Amino acid sequence: MSEEPTTGLAASAPRIAVAPRFARAARLRAVLQAVRPHQWLKNVLVLAAPGAAGTLLDPAVLARSGAAFVCFCLVASGTYLLNDAIDVEADRLHPRKRSRPVAAGLIGVGAAKVWGLALLAGGIGLALLVAFPLAVVLAVYVVVMQSYTLWLKNHAVIELAIVSSGFVLRAIAGGAATGVELSTWFLIVTSFASLFIIAGKRQAERLTLGTGATAHRRVLAEYPSGFLEMLGGIAAGVAIIAYCLWSLIGVEHGHLWFELSIIPFVLAMLRYALVAAHGRAGAPEDVFLSDRTLQVLGLLWAGAYAAGVYAG
Repeated sequence: MSEEPTTGLAASAPRIAVAPRFARAARLRAVLQAVRPHQWLKNVLVLAAPGAAGTLLDPAVLARSGAAFVCFCLVASGTYLLNDAIDVEADRLHPRKRSRPVAAGLIGVGAAKVWGLALLAGGIGLALLVAFPLAVVLAVYVVVMQSYTLWLKNHAVIELAIVSSGFVLRAIAGGAATGVELSTWFLIVTSFASLFIIAGKRQAERLTLGTGATAHRRVLAEYPSGFLEMLGGIAAGVAIIAYCLWSLIGVEHGHLWFELSIIPFVLAMLRYALVAAHGRAGAPEDVFLSDRTLQVLGLLWAGAYAAGVYAG
């Protein structure tokens, strides 16, 4: 026989006390998942400008760069939550995005907006304490990303440039936080390398979603067969040529190391193009975290470039 249920206040009290704690913990886990900490890898780009300028090892610059990283994590996570709240129906049609907390119903749309606005305010507020130009860059990022979500995402080619600008703004934020002046070469390479990555992302979406691709992202219907591959090739070509010119004539010291850094840079671009051609570049941060060949090439490039900057 099963034990008879206990009745009375003493029996019901533990359930009343424990359930809310579990509910709060579940909501907190859902929020932590919704802010996408795995995508904070992108924000490492804030270190690019001071790193390229050879000032990253200065304690004050490193501290400001670290603060800029935190600010961008807060603001980017805030935009993710707002975007998820706005795109909730479209995300439910995506085999991967439908598991996001907002699309899965673990977080309400209203709650996602509140959390998103709070993170935006926290990130920009902290940026004001670091450097006013950094706060301006973050504000521009928010405006651009929300313009994309509400309007520009349905405009072919423009939407690619808008999404890739998010990477560029991260790099600019590092310069704004530390007072490092950004070179024209730096901006060209960053811009077209970012466009190359986003073209691969769209290419992967088309390959993996098949006939459902346009239902999830309407603008994909406007890209004819072969266009995204062509665009990715053009963007990669411009980034490689600009990097070669930057390494050969755009620096004043450590020429040999800068020239040697061209080899892993080009190979890394080609490796990423191969990954994209197989439809595995839908989440760029996952590619960089999982592809060992790309990681090795990235380390070789970083080592050669760092040698040129700091040992040249």
